[in-house]
Amino acid sequence: MTQNLARILIPLGAVLCLWPAVPSAAALVGGILIALAFGNPYVEKTRALTPRMLSLSVIGLGAAMNLLVVARVGAQGFVYTAIGITFAIVVGTLLGRFLKTETNTSLLITVGTAICGGSAIAALAPTIRAKSHEITVALATVFLLNALGLLIFPPLGHHFGLDQIQFGLWSALAIHDTSSVVGSAIQYGPQALEVGTTVKLARALWIVPVTFAVGYFVQQANSQNSDGSKPKTKKPWFILGFLIAAAIVTWIPMLQPTGEIVASVARRTLVVTLFLIGAGFSRETLKKVGARPFIQGIVLWITVASLTLAAILAGWIRA
Repeated sequence: MTQNLARILIPLGAVLCLWPAVPSAAALVGGILIALAFGNPYVEKTRALTPRMLSLSVIGLGAAMNLLVVARVGAQGFVYTAIGITFAIVVGTLLGRFLKTETNTSLLITVGTAICGGSAIAALAPTIRAKSHEITVALATVFLLNALGLLIFPPLGHHFGLDQIQFGLWSALAIHDTSSVVGSAIQYGPQALEVGTTVKLARALWIVPVTFAVGYFVQQANSQNSDGSKPKTKKPWFILGFLIAAAIVTWIPMLQPTGEIVASVARRTLVVTLFLIGAGFSRETLKKVGARPFIQGIVLWITVASLTLAAILAGWIRA
């Protein structure tokens, strides 16, 4: 009976996720709840399909990027962005080892925190061939902290006396996903929204070098295994697709409206993918994963957010 119900609910849930009113976090949670309650008779098919859907979604998201604007903002903050991302990756890696979090899960949480949350996880996951439950746990951690950041950042900004530019910068550097940066900054004012959105989009471009770098190092590590096993990584060529899509709409302005449509479709495809990833979860996986990834994500996020705030208040980081 439950299997038959799952055969209906999973396709129905995937179709409903195409509706623009369904947020990504709700899609992921919905998939998890269905899988835990009724199981997933399509688990092998969905696990094979989701990496391809993630890659195509990332390519489509590039069609909404203006490389000139983002590159200009990125150049202004290149030094502190590079330092911040490197610091987050180093600390996240050390935390993962200390807590003994699964390697791929730790890596996804770390890179998601360092760059731009779910988008970075979506880009990196196919490259390191992350398993469905590893992606699910990483995304769940990031989405939980996104929701928390949306609620607590504006009051904290007022408490510490941040002006709109400072708050926009802080939210862009310390909140995971662009959508939550927008939601937080819009509560603070128009300048905060403008700064936060632009800086976050510039930071998102770091997905490209970080994905290639992480993929390379993971491949090198796996290639040194003594058991003769093949490396688990694959080349993230879809990242080049992301850049090509962004370059086309940047250099051919008349295609920008079309690019927005493509990116909109890609965002909905990504939400459907998150639902299918959540549907690959199970009770056994939940027991196996435990609380360690969530502890890692929370500690890393608090560390990054606190030090970023301190640097902004000290005048070391400016928009």
